[in-house]
Amino acid sequence: MRFDIVTIFPDFFRGPFDYGVVPRAFREKIAEAHTHDLRAFTHDRHRTVDDRPFGGGEGMVFKPQPIFECVESLNIASKAMRDTTKESVILLSAQGKRFTQATARRLATLERVVLICGRYEGVDERVSQLLCDEELSIGDYVLSGGELAAAIIVDAVVRLLPGVLGHADSSKYESFGEGDTPAASPGVPGPDSRTQVSTESEGQQVPRTTNASGGLLDYPHYTRPADFRGVPIPEVLANGDHRIIRKWRRQAQLAKTLANRPDLLATADLSDDDREFLAQCNDSSGGNV
Repeated sequence: MRFDIVTIFPDFFRGPFDYGVVPRAFREKIAEAHTHDLRAFTHDRHRTVDDRPFGGGEGMVFKPQPIFECVESLNIASKAMRDTTKESVILLSAQGKRFTQATARRLATLERVVLICGRYEGVDERVSQLLCDEELSIGDYVLSGGELAAAIIVDAVVRLLPGVLGHADSSKYESFGEGDTPAASPGVPGPDSRTQVSTESEGQQVPRTTNASGGLLDYPHYTRPADFRGVPIPEVLANGDHRIIRKWRRQAQLAKTLANRPDLLATADLSDDDREFLAQCNDSSGGNV
């Protein structure tokens, strides 16, 4: 997968792309990222990329001409001819749709993504109209520029590519991950029963202890020591009963989502057991789910 990043600060990405799984993906040729200095596509001695907004107002606005020339130099198809199942041009701005894990999964299926880093008061609207497939924002706040957003999007997408993470299912069993899929073996309980199985090396099927988040927050994690500064791990995690552990993790996942991101529950795939547990939480808190 290839990323092209259009920016006035190409050196910005030396830091973010030097650590973690992203540089490993680059080294192993799973993905690549190229930065393009927008000022190289200007035609005045001051290398001007911005100008005052028509109609008055505060700040400066990115001019369309350097952005168009830069993107067109990348040999990417025009907007009218572009196959958006393979490549996409994206403007990063506070006016864009919110970037989510679902968006990251969608982008991870593409072959090429061009990220245009907005800055100043904004970008000439004709860039969005004539050049870009979509606008994205990483959150409900304003940054000084799109470079941080571009680095975040590259990281979030690259880690979803096959072969980047240490375990193929790591991105599934985490916050905002995909939901459980029905087991392939006949007679094996599916996701609605919350008792899916995993196959151990000796070929025996045992209940799986992990829960795919299905768009919710992840469940709490613990590691050694079992007792740290007087706070022990939940006893259920040490009893070896896979089914009970799985049930506890699902309920802890639901409780954390209810406490921190209740909005995610509105579109979540919930079982009857999930809804009953949330109702109990609701009764105990006196709130509304």
